[in-house]
Amino acid sequence: MSKGFPETRTDAAMSELVPEPRPKPAVPMKPVSINSNLLGYIGIDTIIEQMRKKTMKTGFDFNIMVVGQSGLGKSTLVNTLFKSQVSRKAASWNREEKIPKTVEIKAIGHVIEEGGVKMKLTVIDTPGFGDQINNENCWEPIEKYINEQYEKFLKEEVNIARKKRIPDTRVHCCLYFISPTGHSLRPLDLEFMKHLSKVVNIIPVIAKADTMTLEEKTEFKQRVRKELEVNGIEFYPQKEFDEDLEDKTENDKIRQESMPFAVVGSDKEYQVNGKRLLGRKTPWGIIEVENLNHCEFALLRDFVIRTHLQDLKEVTHNIHYETYRAKRLNDNGGLPPGEGLLGTVLPPVPASPCPTAE
Repeated sequence: MSKGFPETRTDAAMSELVPEPRPKPAVPMKPVSINSNLLGYIGIDTIIEQMRKKTMKTGFDFNIMVVGQSGLGKSTLVNTLFKSQVSRKAASWNREEKIPKTVEIKAIGHVIEEGGVKMKLTVIDTPGFGDQINNENCWEPIEKYINEQYEKFLKEEVNIARKKRIPDTRVHCCLYFISPTGHSLRPLDLEFMKHLSKVVNIIPVIAKADTMTLEEKTEFKQRVRKELEVNGIEFYPQKEFDEDLEDKTENDKIRQESMPFAVVGSDKEYQVNGKRLLGRKTPWGIIEVENLNHCEFALLRDFVIRTHLQDLKEVTHNIHYETYRAKRLNDNGGLPPGEGLLGTVLPPVPASPCPTAE
């Protein structure tokens, strides 16, 4: 203690520095169910219909990316998935013409309407990779594109006068095409998926599954699942995002039995037993795309569109985008993009030696 200062004064000064304890916040009471006490009809059950009408007016957005080495029929499968030529901009493109090669990352938008429901579908077609001698960092242009879409959304979101409805160009789903070798995944595939799985929902797909026998297909699917697990690669639906027991039971079946989907794509129709069906013609017969005895295309379509489309969007927004957003704002000192040291430009990505494709 310093001389010249009375002990009582010093003690008083020290006591002033001690912060007073904050009162604990009040814990809200749990809502009490009063269903049995309602005296008449209120109309709460119409909320779902109100939401449906509003959503029908605004429509839906869905952005799907296709990734894989060249020659696996990525563009063809997307056309098959949505039963239209969505992988190409020109509506006049003929089914009989060969699909041209994809030479750059290209986003093509279409509005699809079915039963009064409009969906703005964007297909992000990517060049094939893995054909050159040096394929180092082939994933970087694709990872950069995905992050750029998060950045666009974030900039719109932090604007003071932001749009009523922010345009959503974020990639909701990435179909990763695996070559039907029947052996194992290539190191490049593992490295590619390891990077992309951190920023987007990956759904692995075995392309051109008609080149394998049923036994080869079953064994290859099991081998791919094992390799993904050993290498710590999480594909959609991720285990930690299962919300309840029902979700877990349904998704476990998909993860353990269906993944990766072994599919055949075709946008050409053939006459089979008096019906026009999508399929591939071979010397020994027609491979029907939507026949579960021939391939698992129908399972993939139902999974992506009919059961998990909304969840794909929610996981993109609540997990992948939030992860990017938190890191971006944290790196920027908590400031919105463009107001800190980082500015508005993402770090440059080295040019990739990846080849063009398909």
